[in-house]
Amino acid sequence: MNVRRSAAVLAATVAIGTGTPAVAASPSPSPSLPSGLYGSSDPTYDGVWRQSLALIALYRVHAEPAAAAVDWLAGQQCESGAFPAFRANPAKACDAKLMVDTNSTAAAAQALSAVGGHGAAVTKAVTWLKSVQNKDGGWGYTPGGASDANSTSVVIGALMTQHTPVSTIRNGAKSPYDALLKLSLPCADGGAFAYQPDKKGKLTANADATAAAVVGALGQSMVSVKAGGKKNAACGDAARPTPEDAAANGSAYLAKAVAKDGHLTSALPGSENQPDYGNTADAVVALAAQGGTAAASGPLRWLERNSAKWAEQSGPAAYAQLILAAEAGGADPSDFGGTDLVKQLTATGPAPVTASQDDSDTSVWWMVGAGLAAGAGIGFLLSSRNKKKQP
Repeated sequence: MNVRRSAAVLAATVAIGTGTPAVAASPSPSPSLPSGLYGSSDPTYDGVWRQSLALIALYRVHAEPAAAAVDWLAGQQCESGAFPAFRANPAKACDAKLMVDTNSTAAAAQALSAVGGHGAAVTKAVTWLKSVQNKDGGWGYTPGGASDANSTSVVIGALMTQHTPVSTIRNGAKSPYDALLKLSLPCADGGAFAYQPDKKGKLTANADATAAAVVGALGQSMVSVKAGGKKNAACGDAARPTPEDAAANGSAYLAKAVAKDGHLTSALPGSENQPDYGNTADAVVALAAQGGTAAASGPLRWLERNSAKWAEQSGPAAYAQLILAAEAGGADPSDFGGTDLVKQLTATGPAPVTASQDDSDTSVWWMVGAGLAAGAGIGFLLSSRNKKKQP
């Protein structure tokens, strides 16, 4: 997921350089990080994304975040309903120079839907997403950009907040599922999903895109993803493949990709291949969504043994990804390879609402209520006694 977002930002930057009118450079962040934001790194390219993942992860473990964290995210929304990757000055109206994107908007919509109390903002975000749907039924990272599997899948998650069948959200005759099917490869090429076609229209298997698309094709979201019960069978080419067929094939591809080492591998130009922790976490979610916790056990156990240092270096989005993987895979996020992921995540942002605070507040109001009840009871008894004494 982290690699994919970097690639998406790079693609957006290239589009800016070629004069695409819908895209412009994001503003520079303020000198000091805004209060309410998770993480201490520069939020220019991932502020809304990492905040959204953090809130979704906390929701999944039934932890109530600080109001400041929710308010920060809600304050990033533009009047159009869209979200940028980061809005340095929320008091200033969004203009053409501020780049908004589908990924930040879709993730924020899911997060605000999860925490509750922001129904109008969520609906506004989804309405904007619908307005920039491509003719093939999908979405690109930027409005009007070529559809890709990752963006289309995260938007599917946002569409689900409106309780409307995703298959009915169409631009002409095409739905989001049509866009994903167009990006799925036949079994001869592994059954994976491509990120998007290259300039010649060729599809190349992409593990990151596959992990996202499996969840999207199954009609699930980051907020609601749960372990499925469908067997991760071998890849199969159906004459008229359905989204479920493509998800099963993508899951089979991921299962094969992690079978040897227990993780996905990142191949960066000029460097040696290395474990891809973030995309492995996403693969765990996809494998579990398709085939249940048993299907995800291998890479999940690998993450438990090896991901602590990566998460510590990478910050809140990494902790959130691991929490989502643990939740989907049936592990305990509070004891994930000896690490309390929830504690580590909350430590990167504003102090959350804690049980002790709730208990303390409850105790105070219980005592006040008890006192009032007792007073009312005494008053009732005295009144009754007085009535008995009257002739």
